[in-house]
Amino acid sequence: MLGQNFLHDANTIRRIVRTAEVRPDDVVVEVGPGLGSLTLGLLPAVSRVVAVEIDPRLAARLPVTVADRLPAVADRLDVVAADALRVTGIPGPPPTALVANLPYNVAVPVLLHLLELLPTLRRALVLVQAEVAERLAAAPGTPAYGVPSVKAAWYGEVRRAGAVGRRVFWPEPNVDSGLVALVRRPPPQGDRAATFAVVDAAFATRRKSLRAALARWAGSPAAAEARLRAAGIDPAVRGEQLSVADFARLAATPPVQA
Repeated sequence: MLGQNFLHDANTIRRIVRTAEVRPDDVVVEVGPGLGSLTLGLLPAVSRVVAVEIDPRLAARLPVTVADRLPAVADRLDVVAADALRVTGIPGPPPTALVANLPYNVAVPVLLHLLELLPTLRRALVLVQAEVAERLAAAPGTPAYGVPSVKAAWYGEVRRAGAVGRRVFWPEPNVDSGLVALVRRPPPQGDRAATFAVVDAAFATRRKSLRAALARWAGSPAAAEARLRAAGIDPAVRGEQLSVADFARLAATPPVQA
């Protein structure tokens, strides 16, 4: 992808493939393959890699690189020249895993888009900026917990899977990176869009109590308090105290009639 820092360290690539726990029958989606280093690490370990690359020059070059370096498994590669945020489907068999070095500026939107678009993804391992990794894997009640944490938790169990230094990239970034692993599980009961709307409202003014933060969403502070109480949630707490299941329950609670 444009603006990406490319992985070039063989040990790190082997570590990512190992940590991703991919199997020979996996169909892997890779976003932003760039020069193909991670792609070359994945192809011998899985049945297929679908690489989504926004840069047309890199997308055109990737099959050539794979054919030169790994001709025996070159037929396992499928390249999609597109913006991962705008893809509406993945060609071929249903993908089972996402393994990617995500560009820092779009990491969270890309991850959430693909998890929603591709329900057959059983797990994901993404390399992101260290701060983003912390936010994605944060637990309720911690300083880093916020919108990315809750929305990622909608799709599965999220955890930090290790730190990655700067020297394994070209060009070398001015920030550290981290691996984040997600294992899919059934989402909470409720509507995703409605739940995410409550999450966005709750964290738009995260220092406020939920009674105040959700006033516009509910129609008034009093209406927000009534819905919170009906959902069994203390109106005085902040959004950072709620789990994804709490937000889903609140979203599903109908307005209280006066």
